[in-house]
Amino acid sequence: MTGIRHGGLLIEFADAVLGDDEKRLAAARAAIVDAMGEAALVDAAGIAGLFNAIDRVADATGAPLEDWKADETAAMRAELGIDAFAATRADLEEASVT
Repeated sequence: MTGIRHGGLLIEFADAVLGDDEKRLAAARAAIVDAMGEAALVDAAGIAGLFNAIDRVADATGAPLEDWKADETAAMRAELGIDAFAATRADLEEASVT
């Protein structure tokens, strides 16, 4: 129980948005429309999109990664070479100054 009216529906929608199961997402959308109306679905989708955008802005501006996220994503970042991005950026900035 979330303590928020229709909180379970909203959590299911958020999980479905982040997943790749189109049927689950369609069911979550329909459940929100049935229980809360079309405007609530638009609001929920807008909030999901906004959180995605905020995360991208934070990444683009160099906002520091929280310690717990750094720990949980270390293997993935190493595999993808993400940790090298900062060094490459520094090299590019240095080259543009000289």
